[in-house]
Amino acid sequence: MSKAVFNNKNAVFFPSLKMAIDKYFSENDLRKTGSWRLYYKSIILIVAISALYLVAISFTMPVVLTIFVGIIAGFLAACIGFNVMHDANHGSYSSRKWVNNTLGLTINALGGNSFIWRHKHNIIHHTYTNVDGIDDDIAKTPFIRMCSSQQWVPMHRLQHLYTPVLYAISSMIWILFQDFEKYFKRKVHNTELQKMKAGDHLVFWISKLLYLFFYIALPIILTGWQQWLVFFVSLHAGLGFTLAIVFQLAHVVEETEFVYAPLQETTIIENEWAIHQLKTTSNFSPNNKLISWFAGGLNYQVEHHLFPRISHIHYPALSKIVQSKCEEFNIPYNSIPSFNRAVQSHFRFIRSLGRKPVMA
Repeated sequence: MSKAVFNNKNAVFFPSLKMAIDKYFSENDLRKTGSWRLYYKSIILIVAISALYLVAISFTMPVVLTIFVGIIAGFLAACIGFNVMHDANHGSYSSRKWVNNTLGLTINALGGNSFIWRHKHNIIHHTYTNVDGIDDDIAKTPFIRMCSSQQWVPMHRLQHLYTPVLYAISSMIWILFQDFEKYFKRKVHNTELQKMKAGDHLVFWISKLLYLFFYIALPIILTGWQQWLVFFVSLHAGLGFTLAIVFQLAHVVEETEFVYAPLQETTIIENEWAIHQLKTTSNFSPNNKLISWFAGGLNYQVEHHLFPRISHIHYPALSKIVQSKCEEFNIPYNSIPSFNRAVQSHFRFIRSLGRKPVMA
């Protein structure tokens, strides 16, 4: 099992930043959780995807229209993940715990599992961001080499060409295979999964069975297997690609750093936790309000990693404070100004990792 320990001696940056953030909320009399800006967005997204689902299972449609409806439904499903599920499972959607717990289950409605996701994302990814050997989000070998410490194989020469296809099927693999792998192995990559209570096991199996019914059995019964297959594959293409690209632009770009944590060893991370987050994370297209709306503020990934329990609706305002503090402490603040430039950075980076290392 890989282990990593942060060097938090003489850590002064984050306490100073946190004080400034707390002052902002106090002076403006704001709650750190969501507001009606988040609530109405949630309603719009959930109603929209529900309508598309009903259309897909109620009418016989041409193949092209079925593909279009499926891709848009998948995109909206990802947006529900970004805006509703993500905030809720971080406890930042509402000040009421039951609201967060309930809306956190939207990931189950999309096919995933809230319990496993919280352990994989909240605990492992947010603590050990871009630490190879611990962070499951960059553990895509042998298919994709995401950092220089990962083993190179000849097919990586073409990874910049085939990764979009893998991104498009990633949600299908996650829902139909990886969740079960983590459940039965009781591990998230190289980290033991938290012990599940009886209720957690029950929710896992009930939600998976409901997924099979609503996303596979019922559409086949109502529209036939051909339209179902086209819709199902298209939905996951939209869902998987949207989820993958938002994550990759935040962590797997030329601007971010990586740390290697070998198995059976303890790796000392030279930076305190907060500075590690700044060095391994990047914002993208921060001034694009449309992207911020659909991506649930995850284009402000720096602010999210530093303050995951604050709702994403506050990130644009917080970014100015974080950037100012980074300048004060002479710490890099990664922010790629546009979506296109972030995409280019990601694929340049993936292509560079596909080249055969000198010692490989």
